[in-house]
Amino acid sequence: MAMRQFKAESKKLLDLMINSIYTNREIFLRELISNASDACDKRYFKSLTDTSVGITKDDLKIHIQPDKDSRTLTITDNGIGMTKEELEKNLGTIARSGSLDFKNQSDNIDIIGQFGVGFYSAFMVAKKVTVISRAQGADTAWKWESTGVEGYTLTEADKEDVGTEIILVLKDDTDTDKYSEYLEDYEL
Repeated sequence: MAMRQFKAESKKLLDLMINSIYTNREIFLRELISNASDACDKRYFKSLTDTSVGITKDDLKIHIQPDKDSRTLTITDNGIGMTKEELEKNLGTIARSGSLDFKNQSDNIDIIGQFGVGFYSAFMVAKKVTVISRAQGADTAWKWESTGVEGYTLTEADKEDVGTEIILVLKDDTDTDKYSEYLEDYEL
């Protein structure tokens, strides 16, 4: 499991993003939910032309699970998922948007995430981000994992269902614990 480096000037861009682009820390949650919503829309769109997808709009879900003991926040969706290649392309290259690519295939698709930087806002609150994804039609799931600017790993994973799970290990802040607010149970 070799550490892979982000593409282009990604280290500088990631550092700039984490520390400058977003002024409100809580924006990360909106960005991750938007990505999950886009993934659900993509799977539903695919189901309209491919009956093997076997899912209705009412079946699509996004779940947010905080865990105070392990200081994790997990966002899970049963959207389209990503292959190894898509994880590499979409998460290994900062400012690349798989949603924009999808939108460019048809003028009739309204999708939220088109700029490819929102996902990385997770590093404003997380010291480690793990993405486990299984694409629609794939037999294998993949795990993308990073602690930030030093790069990421990409390995085969176990995931029974189609979709994506993002696990954020929140940063430690023992003086004020400003990140603990994201570990509360909320109903959205």
